[in-house]
Amino acid sequence: MTRKPDYPTRLIREGSTEVLVPQLEAFQKKPFEYAPSKAPVFYNPVMELNRDIAVIALQAYQTMLQREISVCEPLAGCGIRGIRYAKEVKGVKNVVMGDINEKAVQLAKCNVQKSRLSHKIHVKHENAGFLLSSYSAPHMRFDVVDIDPFGSPAPYLDSAVCALRDGGLMALTATDMAPLCGVHPAACLRKYGGKPLRAEYCHELAVRLLAGCLAVTAARHDMSITVLFSHSIAHYARLYAICEYGAKKADESLKNLGFVLHCFRCFHRETTKKPLLEHLGRCGECSSKLDFAGPLWLGKIMNSGFCALMEAEAQKKQFKLGGKIDRLLALARAEADAPALYYVIDKLCGALGLPVPPVRDVAETLEFHGYNAYFTGFNSRGIRTDAPVMKVKEILRLLKMPDGKF
Repeated sequence: MTRKPDYPTRLIREGSTEVLVPQLEAFQKKPFEYAPSKAPVFYNPVMELNRDIAVIALQAYQTMLQREISVCEPLAGCGIRGIRYAKEVKGVKNVVMGDINEKAVQLAKCNVQKSRLSHKIHVKHENAGFLLSSYSAPHMRFDVVDIDPFGSPAPYLDSAVCALRDGGLMALTATDMAPLCGVHPAACLRKYGGKPLRAEYCHELAVRLLAGCLAVTAARHDMSITVLFSHSIAHYARLYAICEYGAKKADESLKNLGFVLHCFRCFHRETTKKPLLEHLGRCGECSSKLDFAGPLWLGKIMNSGFCALMEAEAQKKQFKLGGKIDRLLALARAEADAPALYYVIDKLCGALGLPVPPVRDVAETLEFHGYNAYFTGFNSRGIRTDAPVMKVKEILRLLKMPDGKF
């Protein structure tokens, strides 16, 4: 019988799962301190939405396969994510969880016993990379590997792809948004192999940099990736991708890598898969110097079919944040085939000295003028469109009435 923790804990409920977690208030000495990192075992209540969506994504994946699946979560913390997979996702055969923190392992084991899932969940006191590498033999690999670190998932990617079966699902979280969004570009280049940009669509760039890093890592092991779903909310980026074996498939996957060219003067942006030196120069709209991001993933970052499957699975479950999940999945399905790189209307209006119109009015006017317009889950004020930036600006000016009202 695993002994109970010798530090303050409380019982919380997510989905249909109850677990013990550290009582974070007991470890926060100053108001500005990040409580989860001060506790003896890591638990972040803000990531409940992330875990809800993960349960839905795994259920959708299991529905696709129509068979039992095995899951590995090598950075378990208190164990809540892995326990939710075992309890809330139908068709999960077994879950292997691990953590290098001995207190985390003890708490995770306590929660597994409390949930009566000892027959399905195995908790190991091991380094994440070592744990994943020990399951790299073909007959031992997992259907799903979920890397959810405090920081960057990049150090674990090599061992993670090696622990994944052909056609397996890789789930990645990156919480180091400062590097990915261009605040610390050197750190982004060092960790993810690509240059970021401090542009208004940096959250999408974060997902694409993460996907690009995964694609390059997988290709080293003769594996391709296909991104099924992604989202970025506040302080993290999240990605779900199928990984398949085959050198030719890996070569095709790498063809989705490229660069984003951006003009900080007029907000023009474009993508290119050709060598950067052939393109980096002056903006085609205003002749200003272009900046760039990449190499990064230019392929799709949502799959409409998988998003629809997730929507169907979400309707079968009850979550406290169900409304947010429904909206996010509906937006993801709608924008899955839309152009890359959204415009943030507030940013454009600020640069033009214009009052900010409702986003829906902008979308409707774009469509009236023959362009496609899509809302995005990355930014509530964002619009994806095939209209050039000059046309978007023209429409924003058009929407401003003489009296300054819309």
